[in-house]
Amino acid sequence: MTPFADSAKPDHVAIIMDGNGRWANGRGLKRIFGHRKGVEAVRRAVEAARDAEIGHLTLFAFSSENWKRPKDEVRDIMDLIAIFIHRELQNYHAQNMRFQMIGERNGLGAKVLGALEYAEELTRNNTGLHVVVAVNYGSRAEIARAAAALARDAVEGRISPDEINEALVSGRLDTAGIPDPDLIIRTSGEQRLSNFLMWQSAYSELVFLPCLWPEFSKDVFDEALREYARRSRRFGDVVQPTAVMTGS
Repeated sequence: MTPFADSAKPDHVAIIMDGNGRWANGRGLKRIFGHRKGVEAVRRAVEAARDAEIGHLTLFAFSSENWKRPKDEVRDIMDLIAIFIHRELQNYHAQNMRFQMIGERNGLGAKVLGALEYAEELTRNNTGLHVVVAVNYGSRAEIARAAAALARDAVEGRISPDEINEALVSGRLDTAGIPDPDLIIRTSGEQRLSNFLMWQSAYSELVFLPCLWPEFSKDVFDEALREYARRSRRFGDVVQPTAVMTGS
């Protein structure tokens, strides 16, 4: 059970999982060992979100910019994503979790794409923790795709350009139907979004952690939730002063 009151608990937590390579380099190991350790941290993050009764958990697994990395590292990361899904899916399905991929599917290999799409189909009707995996994802490209789709609708007369608003844009993003993240966590001490959920994070609370991703644990997750609970989310409004009762 969650130790946090519902009013102080985020419904959607997104995590930028950073620091696998630095964890490995600091130990004189090849980067692949950091990614393998990072998979264990993914398992801990999913379990922590489940235990805290979070509704949605988005994990930034592979960005559209990560293709710039060495080919063998990219191959290893894709293999690890596919292996993780094959090993954990049935267990997570039994726990009523739902899996969904966001990101550009074109360009992904058949192995990893097949695993992701199988996970989506198998768990489509589950109602527990909604795990969103961002693979080959870049926020700018996502927004551009949404704009292009709306432009096509306008050209073909399905909508008027004057009708385009925030809701229509949101409805064409990869995350359509998923609430915006309340809390975004980034590990490794870096303090930037790195092209992750930039439209959706307009009012997200950001928590930057010094630990490297392979060191992520339930205790670290719970501390991020405690930090979130200490924040005052105003969404552009002001905090209303508490009325003071005075005696006559």
